[in-house]
Amino acid sequence: MNKNVLVTGSSKGIGKSIAKLLCNSNYNVYICARNSTLLKKTAEEIGAKAWFSCDLTNFDDCQNLIKNIEPIDILINNAGSYVWTPIEKTKREDINNIIDLNIKATYILTSLCVEHMKKQKWGRIINIGSISGVIGEANASLYSLTKSALNGFSKALGLELAEYGITVNTINPGWVETTLAESSIQTSDFTNEEILEIIPQKRFIHPKEIANLVKYLISEDAKGLTAQNISLCAGLSAG
Repeated sequence: MNKNVLVTGSSKGIGKSIAKLLCNSNYNVYICARNSTLLKKTAEEIGAKAWFSCDLTNFDDCQNLIKNIEPIDILINNAGSYVWTPIEKTKREDINNIIDLNIKATYILTSLCVEHMKKQKWGRIINIGSISGVIGEANASLYSLTKSALNGFSKALGLELAEYGITVNTINPGWVETTLAESSIQTSDFTNEEILEIIPQKRFIHPKEIANLVKYLISEDAKGLTAQNISLCAGLSAG
């Protein structure tokens, strides 16, 4: 029987790449995001089992999402938001929105999926973090705060769920070829060329590289990998 997978924030970018690869690998893939028009188009393009337009910063939306999907065997917490600003200029609404989406939604969705995983003694939870949560990013302290939280979450939850055959890991990508990366560069003080200069491999990560790592982590070959934070960053975290 094919496993049921929920990929959040999957209308484009990293989430779409993950969902597409898993659809092609015979998983039952459910996708969700806020933009219903783009989400529907993505679902038709990749062959997702179903799509749900929702706001994951809303607790009721999180609950309804899980209720409307068959029991989830694999949860990919990918949805997230970014803001680049000096700390003293950070807007209160940005603080609330980013913490709600990047941390609270991940915690709530995971809590809603774990009971089924425990009963069947099998499950996979993957959080998509960021290299900014590993080495920090000036003028993105709010984003770094939320992404670093996922690293601690995976370590603690991985230990908590290990005896139930459930693995929990975080992937921390470096700069990735996505529209989010493009927009963050545009709002920063750096050019594309300047960012490439500080990356050891002198390139951005492609979303499919992250998708391939996800596919491995949810496989039986990776059942011994849990409570780990994996940097997929073209060497950026090495200094």
